[in-house]
Amino acid sequence: MSIIKNLPFEWLVGLRYTRAGKRSGRNSFLSFISAISMAGIGLGVAALIVVLSVYNGFQKEVTERMVSVLGHIEMYDLRGGGLADWKATAQEAFKNPAVRGAAPFVETQAMLVHGSDNLRPAVVRGVMPQAEATVSDIGKQMKQGSMDALKPGAFNIVLGVGLAKALDVQVGGKVAMALAARGDNVLSGGVPSMRYFTVAGIFEAGHNEFDSGLAYVHLGDGMELLQLDVPFGLRLKVDDVQRAPMVAHQLKMSMPGELLVRDWSKQNANWFAAVQTQKNMMFIILTLIIAVAAFNLVATLVMTVTDKQADIAILRTLGASPRSVMQIFMVQGALVGVVGTALGVALGVLLAWNVDVIVPAIERLLGMKFLAKDIYFISAVPSDLRLADVGVIAATAVALAFVATLYPSWRAARVKPADALRYE
Repeated sequence: MSIIKNLPFEWLVGLRYTRAGKRSGRNSFLSFISAISMAGIGLGVAALIVVLSVYNGFQKEVTERMVSVLGHIEMYDLRGGGLADWKATAQEAFKNPAVRGAAPFVETQAMLVHGSDNLRPAVVRGVMPQAEATVSDIGKQMKQGSMDALKPGAFNIVLGVGLAKALDVQVGGKVAMALAARGDNVLSGGVPSMRYFTVAGIFEAGHNEFDSGLAYVHLGDGMELLQLDVPFGLRLKVDDVQRAPMVAHQLKMSMPGELLVRDWSKQNANWFAAVQTQKNMMFIILTLIIAVAAFNLVATLVMTVTDKQADIAILRTLGASPRSVMQIFMVQGALVGVVGTALGVALGVLLAWNVDVIVPAIERLLGMKFLAKDIYFISAVPSDLRLADVGVIAATAVALAFVATLYPSWRAARVKPADALRYE
């Protein structure tokens, strides 16, 4: 209480006006409108925090699942023909202390066939299982079988869980791989080359694009299918996925030869750009909710100024300056904005931290699934609360509330005591 008593009188009067009068119905109504404005700001802030947290969580989850399969950095020889000495290139890359693993690969598009009517397009990647374990988590994502079953000359294949389901094939079954005709066969209308593979394992990366469209074979088998003598390129893993763009630039500058070096963000640049654009647009759209509440605050303060003209006139006759009168109503409006923002931040943070509990409960209540696994990349609603976002949202809300106080406060400062008291 002593702290409040020591405040400047502008603050004391502004705080008093924020509360409802005990005998005045008009004061109670104005305080009710102030509470509505405060609630509007709070709900807008909470909604913005939750939505941006879900966007961040979605981006983080998909990124982690992408890089768990794709790796962090890919390297190719710009001269074409693949990496003639990939081991030497890998040793050169390991000179950068951030590089933790390296693995060669080949990759092609193919059609996989099982039975008479089960066929699906797929990306077929040839890898060395031991080296692949140093750059991706595919070995940890195996549901059946093992990546170690991929041996040169065995012509075994590992399928994504969605791809195996679409082909209706289990471990031990046979699938035919059809590759496009190459060279002169294309010009002469040749038929695609065919090769049978034995399903040696099934993996689940948790990313529908990979689970339903990716298959692994041994590097030697892949090179034989594509009639290659050397791998396409080299995939690297670094100590921190967020540092991959910087490490890729360092490698490009330091490594000899003409190499194309690209990190994971470049491989899916369109997707990440789309997500960032959607996040920015959602921030703008939901900020309008806070702006609407701020406009409501303008109306509340204008009504308060009209109602308190006699009080303003008395303060002016007692020596209060126009600046002091303006500060009184700025304090009132700013207090509504700060309290509303604080309540919104508390509610938004609470909801963002418990999205993984709240969303499943709503899904069970409504008997529906928001993210179907066969349509979206992920099937659960993720959340990644970032303090930087919370700070920007809170600052934006307080700034809008402060701006909303300027006109009513300026209008209060222009009230003339003689005119205000003429009919009192």
